[in-house]
Amino acid sequence: MCALIEVQDLTKAYGPVRAIDELCFCVQEGSLFAFLGPNGAGKSTTIEILCTFLKPDAGEALIAGHRLGRENARIRQSIGAVFQEGLLDPLLTVEENLLCRGALYGQGGKPLRQACLRALEEMHLADLRKRRYGNLSGGQRRRADIARALIHAPKVLFLDEPTTGLDPQTRRAVWEILLSLRQNTGMTLFLTTHYLEEAEQADNVIILDAGAIAASGSPEALRRQYAGDHLTLSCTNPRAASAFLREKDFSFRATGTSLRVNLSRTLDALPLLQAMKGLYESFGVASGTLEDAFLAITGKELRE
Repeated sequence: MCALIEVQDLTKAYGPVRAIDELCFCVQEGSLFAFLGPNGAGKSTTIEILCTFLKPDAGEALIAGHRLGRENARIRQSIGAVFQEGLLDPLLTVEENLLCRGALYGQGGKPLRQACLRALEEMHLADLRKRRYGNLSGGQRRRADIARALIHAPKVLFLDEPTTGLDPQTRRAVWEILLSLRQNTGMTLFLTTHYLEEAEQADNVIILDAGAIAASGSPEALRRQYAGDHLTLSCTNPRAASAFLREKDFSFRATGTSLRVNLSRTLDALPLLQAMKGLYESFGVASGTLEDAFLAITGKELRE
């Protein structure tokens, strides 16, 4: 795969504070790329720069072969963006909204109507095109927001927390459509999200912290490097169990009567369970998650 986005030493400061500091990364064409970080890490600033809304203080970027700052109009023709807040008019129908937005790209007449219908079909909204945007459900509005960003068939779709506020079932439905769109069109998806299960599907992940890249790699590689397996114990005597683990130099976290013990290997649980017999009622062994890796890398929960 070729790099669709290339970022070199991208920097943006607000007074003495550097929102992003010499960022360097590539996004491969056709990939699902997850750009993660706690609140204030610099994610939105980066996206605003790549979408040509904000001018960087230093650094360069190529997007779909077009140089940021010199070919911004061509970049805008190559990208679509979906933000947390919807941009469509609640009093217009879905179709009217898309026709108005498509006209901003210089389209018109039959080609524009066909482009709008294609975008609606891709988001499974063709049957609702005559309904007012304000009368749609939350999930339907979100799909209409995404359809708005697809009218001009962009090469990359920026998704800034696209499922925030949606219930789990609706989030899943939106993602099924997005992944199908990527598979059918080869479109690149650039994602920020507070739901790490969405990032688990990414080809590559960057974790940003305080404006700098703290870690990068596939979800599997990040889990392997930063999130080991763990043993969870439901204890009959949590005080005695904690004392035993401290004496044996195990790293663990206590929550009520539950202890979560970090393991180097899954097999390490067997001798530990034998040695602690009588101190617990039940146990479970689980592999590390991307959330565990994120916490280990940044020291923060994703929403902090």
